[in-house]
Amino acid sequence: MNPAAVLPKRAGAATGRRRERRIAILGAGIMGTSLALFLARRGAAVWLFDRERAPMCGASRWNEGKIHLGYLYGADPTLDTARRILPGGLAFGALVSELIGTDVSPAVTERDDLFLIHRDSVAGPDAVAGVYRRIDDLVRSHPDAGHYLADLSAAASRRLSAGEIAGIADPEVVVGGFRAPERSVDTGWIADRMCEAVRSEPRIDLRMSTTITAAHPAEGETGVWRLRGTPDLDERFDLVVNALWHGRLAIDSTAGLPLPGSWSNRLRYSLFVRTGRELDLPNATVAVGPFGDVKNYTGRNFYLSWYPAGLVADTDALCPPLDPVLEPEFEARLVAGVRAGLSPILPWTGDVLDAADRILVRGGYVFAQGKGSLSDPGSELHRRDRFGTARRGAYVSVDTGKYSTAPWLARRLAAEIMAA
Repeated sequence: MNPAAVLPKRAGAATGRRRERRIAILGAGIMGTSLALFLARRGAAVWLFDRERAPMCGASRWNEGKIHLGYLYGADPTLDTARRILPGGLAFGALVSELIGTDVSPAVTERDDLFLIHRDSVAGPDAVAGVYRRIDDLVRSHPDAGHYLADLSAAASRRLSAGEIAGIADPEVVVGGFRAPERSVDTGWIADRMCEAVRSEPRIDLRMSTTITAAHPAEGETGVWRLRGTPDLDERFDLVVNALWHGRLAIDSTAGLPLPGSWSNRLRYSLFVRTGRELDLPNATVAVGPFGDVKNYTGRNFYLSWYPAGLVADTDALCPPLDPVLEPEFEARLVAGVRAGLSPILPWTGDVLDAADRILVRGGYVFAQGKGSLSDPGSELHRRDRFGTARRGAYVSVDTGKYSTAPWLARRLAAEIMAA
């Protein structure tokens, strides 16, 4: 996908006349809401569509909130992924603070992440150490290194000693570890404030509980486009931006946009835990092969995930089932599966579940270009550099890439749209 393709010029541009265009944005997740706010605050009239009853109710609310700098992709020695996602990660905090009108700091984890190398990982600790040193150089040399969720102008990853690993993990299972200067955010906290922002913006017309079914050129591909959906949607817009996370490719196919060579939709569920007492615990990621996450947002709000237990579906359908039928005992089984997966590796994760006042089982689809299993060293999913925008005339499709890259990509696209 080409993020630098040129949009059609607006009507009247050649003579200096400028008329207000009707812009439709499909999908009110982190990408759609960010883009809608950036456009509306630049004077555009925006219609924001989503099948949910409110913005930010899907995967953008229910994920671990990792603000990527590239360290998760230690199995990509080309550094293509790190280079591609780094600008968005560094800009995330400032852009979200601008969008919601308040400092994002209360939602940010206080400690650097720990990346732990499982004995069955697709990349050994020495290979990962070499990749991390190169990512450190990329981060420190970036002009925005001082503007991340923490100042990274002098930051670097650090390999954990055998004693440090033994203090947090089973050294028979975890064969290496690193402290990396990455942070995460409480996605629920951000979702609530993004909802408030879009509801307060008078130039955004929220069209919730609407499922988009098709987009077609009504007056040639560079002219007005016709948008259809349920219930009873049949309207025309000067520009349509498909920012859907689930089912984006199905609408792209109706718009006549070429599809990527391969892709996967993985439906994952995780645990969002509120404890009855404060726990002094780290943020840790078990990578990459068997995969799990523990996020400590506030000492009482936690995210726990064990990938093999939470993966419900993996499909290349254009529009996979959004609400699959789960067995009644699924939630209890997932809680047990996360405990069984994480506790033998990180024994202290059981403390989170034992202290829980509330456990929510939530999730959503993870879209990625490429296919394969994370346990396969050759899987295309070990790289995530292929995202951006694709266009057909006045129809734009956005592959967000990662949660952390969405506001940065939205700002660039908004500037391009308003300049056209």
